[in-house]
Amino acid sequence: MIIGMPVYEGADLLDVAGPHEIFQWMNGSGQDVEVWLIAETAGDIKTRDGFTFKACKSFGDVAKLDVLWVPGGDPAALKRLMSGPSRTYLDFLIKQCQTAQYVCSVCEGAMLLAAAGLLDGYQATTHWAFIPCLKQFPKIKVADGTPRFVVDRNRVTGGGISSGLDEALKLVELISGYQVAQAVQRTTQYYPDPPVTSVLPPAVTCPFSW
Repeated sequence: MIIGMPVYEGADLLDVAGPHEIFQWMNGSGQDVEVWLIAETAGDIKTRDGFTFKACKSFGDVAKLDVLWVPGGDPAALKRLMSGPSRTYLDFLIKQCQTAQYVCSVCEGAMLLAAAGLLDGYQATTHWAFIPCLKQFPKIKVADGTPRFVVDRNRVTGGGISSGLDEALKLVELISGYQVAQAVQRTTQYYPDPPVTSVLPPAVTCPFSW
């Protein structure tokens, strides 16, 4: 199974690195998994916070993915990909969506799927602050509240940044079953118990335009 993460300059580190770690631990459970970082051009890609990923493949190198995982990122990067002169990124998503077993996003990555028309007719979520943005796409059924993730048929969308860990673990369950997901949870010791508690405020306006 090949899980592809189309990365871009300004992508969120945890949107990529956290799920990448979760997926890699599926290996040895009877499921052979490769996780590819893919970009318009193979090579170094700098994240929003200054880390650098090495994209192993370019869009042109990839014929077919089993799972498409779209990360969120800096609003300026989203705007560039959604409304810039080149539609290369969105076109890649559209192409892969035609054959992928699962089409996923985390955080503001849902905005990229939405811009490509790939969430039309599906229930979805995104980072809590970007829910008003997602609601600007009338064909998308935006989930109530601020769920960590939403599964609607083969579309799996996640909330903000850290939600990608929960979402990735759910995807492991969908692909390989509950027992494998439990094993990955144990191996990664993913039992969240944050030392602070806060409440998400309601988001009223979209924080960026495209």
